[in-house]
Formats: sequence, structure tokens, C-alpha cells
Amino acid sequence: MSFSDSDSSSAYGGDYRNFRQISRERLLREMLRSAKTGNSKSTWKVLIMDKLTVKIMSYSCKMADITQEGVSLVEDIYRRRQPLPTMDAIYFIQPTKENVIMFLSDMAGKSPLYKKAFVFFSSPISRELVSHIKKDSSVLTRIGALREMNLEYFAIDSQGFITDNERALEELFGDDEDSHKGDACLNVMASRIATVFASLREFPFVRFRAARSLDVTTMTTSRDLIPTKLAARIWDALTQYKQKIEHFPQTETCELLILDRSIDQIAPVIHEWTYDAMCHDLLNMEGNKYVHEVPGKAGGPPEKKEVLLEEHDPVWLELRHAHIAFASERLHEKMTNFVSKNKAAKIQHGSRDGGELSTRDLQQMVQALPQYSEQIDKLSLHVEIAGKINRIIRELGLRELGQLEQDLVFGDAGMKDVIKFLTTKEDATRENKLRLLMILAAVFPEKLEGERGLNIMKLARLPRDDMNAVNNMRLLAGASDTKKRSTGAFSLKFDIHKKKRAARKDRTGEEETTWQLSRFYPMIEELIDKLNKGELSKDEYPCMNDPSPSFHGTSQSTPMHHVPAPHSMRSKRTPTWARPRNSDDGYSSDSILRHASSDSKKMGQRIFVFIVGGATRSELRVCHKLTSKLQREVILGSSSLDDPPQFITKLKLLTANELSLDDLQI
Repeated sequence: MSFSDSDSSSAYGGDYRNFRQISRERLLREMLRSAKTGNSKSTWKVLIMDKLTVKIMSYSCKMADITQEGVSLVEDIYRRRQPLPTMDAIYFIQPTKENVIMFLSDMAGKSPLYKKAFVFFSSPISRELVSHIKKDSSVLTRIGALREMNLEYFAIDSQGFITDNERALEELFGDDEDSHKGDACLNVMASRIATVFASLREFPFVRFRAARSLDVTTMTTSRDLIPTKLAARIWDALTQYKQKIEHFPQTETCELLILDRSIDQIAPVIHEWTYDAMCHDLLNMEGNKYVHEVPGKAGGPPEKKEVLLEEHDPVWLELRHAHIAFASERLHEKMTNFVSKNKAAKIQHGSRDGGELSTRDLQQMVQALPQYSEQIDKLSLHVEIAGKINRIIRELGLRELGQLEQDLVFGDAGMKDVIKFLTTKEDATRENKLRLLMILAAVFPEKLEGERGLNIMKLARLPRDDMNAVNNMRLLAGASDTKKRSTGAFSLKFDIHKKKRAARKDRTGEEETTWQLSRFYPMIEELIDKLNKGELSKDEYPCMNDPSPSFHGTSQSTPMHHVPAPHSMRSKRTPTWARPRNSDDGYSSDSILRHASSDSKKMGQRIFVFIVGGATRSELRVCHKLTSKLQREVILGSSSLDDPPQFITKLKLLTANELSLDDLQI
């Protein structure tokens, strides 16, 4: 029996691999493939997991990947299982007492369920549990491996992970201050974040948002200390890894910035106009699953089909972070190009009355081309999705609402504009009115206090339950008065002629804004950019460890890997939503995607950003954008990934009763 941490992922050659690729390779190679070695001669094996580890596996690997590594059956450790005494078993489980007891009951005695067991724990196992395993001599001889994988996170994206703390907002920011629940939540979160660095063999320079106490008379709330507490717990875990894991770096190799939801209350609720965000915001998707109707077989009724919008789809990969207007035009362009280059489609088109092809025409034409079914299925699927999103945008009047949201954020609109919208747009949905008021509360918190708040609630015709979400934004604001805060999500901005409050710096002239309704950017974009340049305040974002002399982060004033942004052909005032692009064969991704792997070999050191309380798709998009711009892989972590409806639901749970911030002191 061996007891060790699994081998370093760097053993797989020199090619640069992104975060999710490394996670996948560790699970498939270090865990599943390693069980083929040693005394084991069985070809097929059983993979046994618990509720958490099955999710870890499913986010990184597909069933076909697992089968290819010799697994013929996947089982739940807590379900009654059929004995397979001629087969070996691979256990991928959390190191809990309950799991160890289940494992021992499987393998102990004269009739074990499996021939041999290869056991991999998702995070460090306690000495007590190891001793418990060693006590049973009958089990010891049947253990092929006993290892800590140190991989206990969900790789939701090539550059993103979550720790599966869905109730973090409630447990850490809620009015029912249960210190036991809060501490337990932070402990689990820290342990899982630390496994990210153990998995990637990275030792971070740990920085965190400091408590915002304005002076000695201001009490610091426990909420304000969340990043501080989390940083300390992560540091403790990393210190253990440094001593315990072979080949773990002893000096800093990357940067970690720990934040919480208080740094940006607007990003979770504002309408984000990219294809990915619009799909999840407007289409009631379950995770990445989209359900649509396809023609029935043999002329039968239409059938429902589930598809996953994931990175293996080249069309999705190319367009997911594009503005919905550009995505729509690009899809139409791809479909048109495909038809124009295909003889059969041209013949069908020739029998029509001329004029521009509609997306419906295009879909019908390409159904007659079975030899291109896979490409066309993907393309027509996205044409359908984009069409549905654009219909919803028109029906709900989202362009006008989106303009007002962004004007509020950049200080170009105020209370009177919101009142005008609520009185003239009575058909606006309850959710959209609520989101507008939440943005108003983030920029002008004083305008929703007391009687004024009740009046605007009546004007918007929102129930008290919805107004709880608006009021509860106070709990995310930290200890300071937002009017006095000099940095963070709600800084003040004054122009020469009139007082103007803005929650974002207008970057006109600094950064191209090609599309309407795309001025907004999440605060983490500014913070990551400053971190990369070495300009992030050490008072507001202190570090757990002083950088070692050998630390080679980009701490100089000029970024180490700066890639200039491409020049735009349009200004943000352009009335149309999209601009033409050079076309391709109709279904392949842009050349930038084809060359991504070669470009990534030039990457600098990684930047990790972790947000306690939920991250947004706009923040994940920014990490992809900055990876290209800075030539450093930027990885976003969070307790969960929330779309606006999920975030609003969680925010409502923060208070059981009316509570003032005076009651929230430790």
C-alpha cells in the first residue's frame, strides 16, 4: 500500500495546458490510468464516488473519457451495490468518516465486494481516519493505492471553478449571524480553494480585500472580515502543502486575489449583453442544458432535444463572449456563406423569389444537406437560440431598459429617469423593475431609505418580498458609508459643471466600446489590471506573504505581456448593433481560436481571483479577455456561479426581519 499525494501535473510534457485541461488530465491519468498498474490484471474496473466527487468528475470529464480509461461501471458509494469479486474498484471519495466506514464495509471480511481497491481522496485525510483504515488487516492486503488527489473543486470553465458553497451568501452575509455556520462555510471553501493550488502545483502570493473600517470609532462587522479570514485559512492549508507534497513550489509562482461580493453589487443584476449571459439570463436554462424542438421522425410530431452549450462546440466557443448583436450577425453570415458555397442549396434558393434569406429559409435549406448534418445542426441550433433571444429583447423592451441601467452606472441618469421609466413602462416585468431598483440602490443608496424607498416600491408595484432584495444590498456594502468610500464599487465622480455620481469610471478613449449597451464592465477587470501592473493598493489589498526574492510577477509599472487591443471600426454611438466581419466557411471557428494553443505557450504566470458570495458570467468573460490582453492565464473562482434570478433569490434570504447595520457589529 502506498500513501502519498498524486504526481505533479507537470509530468505531462512541456505544452501549456489550461486550468480545466490539467484538472481533466489528473483525474484521467493520475487516478484512473494509474489503477491499471501494479498487481492488477483486470481490464475493466468499477468507479465508486460520492455526491460531491461525481460532480467534480462530471465537470472535467465525459463518460467516454472515463470508459476509455477502463471503467465499465460508475457507482454511488451510498447505494446498495452488486458484488463484483473478480473486478477491481477505484474509489474517488471525500475523506469523511462516513465514506471511510462505507469503504471498509465494502472491502472487509471474507467476501469483499471487489477484488482490489484503489482509493483516492479528494482532499487531505486525517491521521485518525488513516489509522482506522490500517486497523483492519483484511482490508490492507486488498488496497492497491491510498492517495490524496487534492482535487476538490468544480472546473466549470477552462478558466473557472466553484467550491460548491451555494449558501455562502446566506451563511456569511445573512442577518442571522451564526458564527458556527459561517466558520464551517469558510473552512470548506478554504480547503477546496487550496486543492486548486495543490492540483496545479502553484504557490500563490495571497492578497485580499482588507476590512473597510474608516476610523477607530467605526466597528468592523464580521462580514467585512470575510476575505481576511478566508485568506488566513487558505494560507494555513498551503503551508501544510508546502511541507507535505513532493515537488510543491517553495517560492511564489502566481498571484491570488481574494474578494467578496461587496466589491461589485451591480455585476450580478445588470443585463449583460453577451451571447452566453443572455442565454442563461433569458432562456430559463438548467445549467448549460438547452431544450429545443427538432422535426419528428418519419413526419411525426416535433420532438424535444437536449443539447449542452459547452466548449466542445466550436460555434459556442467562438461566440459565447460576443455581444448578442455581433453573434446574431455572425451566425447569419455563417449560414449564408454555407448556402452560397453549396450547389444543392443554391438550386433550392434559385427556385425562390429572390430577396434576402431569412434564418428560417436558411434552416430549411440546409436540412436537405445530410452530409453536413453535424455542422449544420450546430449552426442552426445557434441561429434558433439567437433568434429567440432577439425576440425576447424586443418583446420586453430590453434595449431601452439596458440603456437606462448603463446610464445609471456611469452617472448619466438618476432618480428622475428611473421614475419616468416606471411610470411610462408599466408593462415592464417584475424582475426587470426589481433589477433596475437594485442598480439604483447600489449607486444612490440614500434614495431608497425610509419613506422614499416605500414610495418608489409602490410606484414600481413590487411586493415587499422583492424590496427585501433591494434593502439587503446594505448587508453587502461593508462597514463604510458609501458616500465616503474612496475606492471599491461605488466611488464618486464629479465633473466640472455639475455633480455627477457614477459607479464606474467611463473609459471612453481608453478602451474601445464597439457595441451599444457594452460600456459596463465588472469591477474585477479594473482590479486585475492594477494587480498585473503592480498598482493595486497594498493598504486596501494587503498580502499574507511578502514576495520572495525569486517572485517574478509583473510588479513593475509596465505590464510584462501587453497585447494592444484591435482598432475598432465604429464608435459606441453607432446606431446599428453589429459590424461586418471577414467570413469563413460557414461553420468553423475564427483563426484566433485555431491558434490559441500556440499562443498560450507564451503565457506568463497565472492570476487567480476568488469571489466569496457568487461570481457572474460577465466576470468570467473578463478573465478570458484579460488572459488574452495580459498574456497571463486569469482563473476565476467563486463559491458559486449565479445568473441574476439566482442571485436575487439568494439576496432575499439574507434577512428574516428588518435589521439595521447598527445591529450587525461583532
